[in-house]
Formats: sequence, C-alpha cells, structure tokens
Amino acid sequence: MKLWVVAVGSRMPGWVNEAFEEYAKRMPRDLRIELVEVRPEPRSGGKSTAQLLDAEAGRIGRAVPRGASRVALDERGREFTTAGLARWLAAQRQGGRDIAFLIGGADGLAAAAKSGAELPLRLSAMTLPHGLARVLLAEQLYRASSILHNHPYHRE
Repeated sequence: MKLWVVAVGSRMPGWVNEAFEEYAKRMPRDLRIELVEVRPEPRSGGKSTAQLLDAEAGRIGRAVPRGASRVALDERGREFTTAGLARWLAAQRQGGRDIAFLIGGADGLAAAAKSGAELPLRLSAMTLPHGLARVLLAEQLYRASSILHNHPYHRE
C-alpha cells in the first residue's frame, strides 16, 4: 500500500522539504509515502476564490493516482488520536488500496475536492500553513506506522 500526499504548492521552504523527506524515508517498505506537488493557481487576474479553488481541484484530481482512496485535509474533518489514526490505517491496509491525502493551498480545498473524498481529516483545530500540514501529516503517518510495526518511536 502506498500513501500519496497530493499538495498544492511547489516552492516550500527548505525546512518543509527536509522534514517531509526525513519522515518519508523512515516509513516501512509496506507504507511508503510519496509527495506529488500541484501547481497553485496564480492569485492574479481578478479570479474569484471559487475559481482559484476549482482550477486547483482539477489539478489535484488529475494528480491522484487511479484507484486511490481520497482523504481531504479540512478543518471541519474527522479528528483522530495517533492511536486512532493507526487503527484507521490498519483497516485501510486490509483493503489494499493506495491512499491519497489531499492538501489544499492558501485558500484550502474546493468543495468538489472535499466531497469526492472518502474521509475528511482534520490535523488540528488550529489553522496551519499548508507546508507545515505536509510535515505534520508525514510525522503522524510515520508515528502511526511505528505503532503498527511495534517500533519504539511512539510512546504513550
């Protein structure tokens, strides 16, 4: 099973890329993480927020690997504890489908991207910059995988 992080934004600060890669390389072979960056829609030209989000949603949709289950990161989504995320991930592994975690850009995700997801997921009640959301998601996926593989990284 492969975990895809499909994220709007391609010019992240170095620390974001380094941190994401650090957690991605720690993942076990049966739960690899791969990042797919989606070009943000230019915030010029007088387009409305809805038009910007729709353009990005189209790019996100094309970037999601065929057959992958979709998880939309959204502030109104379901919140898990780390142990709960590990249990959810274990259940998803039984189905064998890849999972694509969708992270929007500066304006979030379009309603169409959220409604097409099998799970809306909330990382925090706080608003996070999308680069930090990548890092937090990668760390939590690594932590959940460490629970599933009885690795000592996660301590309760």
